[in-house]
Amino acid sequence: MGGAEKSGEYREYRIAELAEKAGITVRTLRFYRERKLIPPPRREGRVAWYNDHHLTRLHTIAALLERGHTLGGIAELLTAFDSGARDVADLLGLRSTPIPVPAWSQETPVRLTPEALADYFQGQATPENLATSLDLGYLAVDGDQLVHVSRRLLDVSRDLVDRGLPLAAV
Repeated sequence: MGGAEKSGEYREYRIAELAEKAGITVRTLRFYRERKLIPPPRREGRVAWYNDHHLTRLHTIAALLERGHTLGGIAELLTAFDSGARDVADLLGLRSTPIPVPAWSQETPVRLTPEALADYFQGQATPENLATSLDLGYLAVDGDQLVHVSRRLLDVSRDLVDRGLPLAAV
């Protein structure tokens, strides 16, 4: 049964042939099989038949080893892939565990009138500074109010202005 079938698309190998084709020793191939890095071969009596799927898996293992992965890590990746993981998040196990959003990324927008903003920054909310803040995306206009993107950023900006830094520099 070994050799190419009708169209030459399917090939089976004995252990020595597969090892040679993959550029590894028979001993290494057996070690990978014992570690379940490759699926079991098809058995015909006492003869084990490997196919192109096994060869592809061996090339994948070689490429991952070349990139510095350990055999243990490769085994985990292959097990995850074999169980249906198809993208990086699945392979890393991130689909089942939600990633917590860091507190610093949870911003609270602030709604202010132009007058309140002027008072907030001790009169430094000039048309030029407002235009710059609008262009940079820190402020947005919503009807007759201004919306600042972040309460914390607004407070820190005011603290800097209170300490003498011009608003244009903040």
